[in-house]
Amino acid sequence: MVRGRIPAALRGSLAPRTSPLRPSVAYKSSIYSLYRSDRPCVCARGYVTARNTAGVDAKEARESAQHDAAADSASDTAQRDTKSAQALASEASTSSSSGSSVVSDAQDWEYNPNMKVESFKDLPHANFGVNQHIPFDQEFKEVLKAIPWQFRAPIRYAFAYGSGVFPQSKSSGKSATPEEIRAIHPKAPPAVQRAQDGTPKMIDFIFGVSHTQHWHSLNMKQHRDHYSALASLGSGAVSYVQDKMGAGVYFNPYVVVNGILIKYGVVQMSTLEQDLAQWDTLYLAGRLQKPVKILRDDPKIRLANQMNLLSALRTALLLLPPDFTEDQLYATIAGISYLGDPRMALPTENPRKVKNIVGNNMANFRRLYLPLIETLPNVNLNDPSSSDKDWIWDESKNLKLAQDMDPVKRGNMVRRLPKSFRSKLYFQYQKKLAIPQAEFSKMMDESRKEDAIAFTRREGGGFERRIVQDDPFELRKYIRTVIKHTIGWPATTQSLKGPLTSGFRKTLRYLREKMDKYKQGKEQTASASGNGNGSKGGEKP
Repeated sequence: MVRGRIPAALRGSLAPRTSPLRPSVAYKSSIYSLYRSDRPCVCARGYVTARNTAGVDAKEARESAQHDAAADSASDTAQRDTKSAQALASEASTSSSSGSSVVSDAQDWEYNPNMKVESFKDLPHANFGVNQHIPFDQEFKEVLKAIPWQFRAPIRYAFAYGSGVFPQSKSSGKSATPEEIRAIHPKAPPAVQRAQDGTPKMIDFIFGVSHTQHWHSLNMKQHRDHYSALASLGSGAVSYVQDKMGAGVYFNPYVVVNGILIKYGVVQMSTLEQDLAQWDTLYLAGRLQKPVKILRDDPKIRLANQMNLLSALRTALLLLPPDFTEDQLYATIAGISYLGDPRMALPTENPRKVKNIVGNNMANFRRLYLPLIETLPNVNLNDPSSSDKDWIWDESKNLKLAQDMDPVKRGNMVRRLPKSFRSKLYFQYQKKLAIPQAEFSKMMDESRKEDAIAFTRREGGGFERRIVQDDPFELRKYIRTVIKHTIGWPATTQSLKGPLTSGFRKTLRYLREKMDKYKQGKEQTASASGNGNGSKGGEKP
């Protein structure tokens, strides 16, 4: 199997793109540079004096500005190549002990992930995880970054996502009328109008906060109109519904901030970090497995999300055959979080959603996952097009990849899946292989001891090798079952609490819009089948 040379495809300057969701400056980029360079990671800028921070504690305002600056720094780094190809190749999968108090003696950051990082300097290396920061139109980014600053309650982590940020259809070529724009965004800035390409949409955000009850208490004083009648019971009731029901997220949809219609979800930082690292619900981890625009960064979340992206890649590889395409890989990854989502089983979601996400964001998926592909020993680009200049931006290309099906390497992948998810998979195979409970409990106890000691011992043993040597159809079936069990109940209860948190009127509006998307997807599917293109694209996970 020939290993594709990713750096060769990205040497030199990438030509500027005219699309509003592409960088407006020329790049000199290597996907290895998404992992590290010697540029300083964070240079906080003076947002506090430039933004409206009335009523916000000075310390919290400074921290918010620093986290904003961290996101800016990572985005800037993602657009530059500051190392030679040889240096980047040797550093892509290793960490530097210089300037890090967390990783000092491990060759690979993943071998010893210390989740107690306190600052970006504690991450494995200076620009660790910058692949999570998708290059973006500068003007649109500034518009989105201004949204969290309109909340006096402190926000530690924020990202924008969905079709309002990353288009899920090809450009229609039409321009929305002023009336059509105002029907969605009362006073949309020009950058929003350009980015949404003639189809105005609500923009979705997730805000990570330290203490949900305190946050809602402050936010209800400032933005009482964002909440349903539930808020009349106080912040304790709001935070209880958020934390005890569903996936730990509280959504306020259809609110206008800075003239833009938005929906924002609030999640406690510890809940977000746990889901990214362990896949407890896959509700937010699944969203971050697809391209998002991080507006305010956090070191713990950046570390946990890098683990999440690697886990998504490994899970997809376990679901795929020896040879596959980029389109199949990214469709499998994007489809993970939709497997157990009840909306996909009802006429409330576009059935072509995964195909649309991947088909219109191929370059963004490459920015997320190609650096991780290069660090794994059992998967390679296996396509001569990987030596073409600037192919990363060519969304018409669909390169081939190949993975090593050696049971030892695949067993290691199983062993390195998130702990909560892996335990569920083990339980499925305990039943299938009829392993006695006492023997199975002993294996699980040894597994927990290894987890407590260090990640370096997470190598697949006989049990993991038996799992990956199962019939491929059976293996895929069991992994899908675990994904559905992981997502199903949290996603269902999250949807059921919608009328409580959003109110019945907003919930009905949301359902109508989702049903319209379902009808549009059905029409697109029928049209594609009529044109003989129904089978094109990646396979479902």
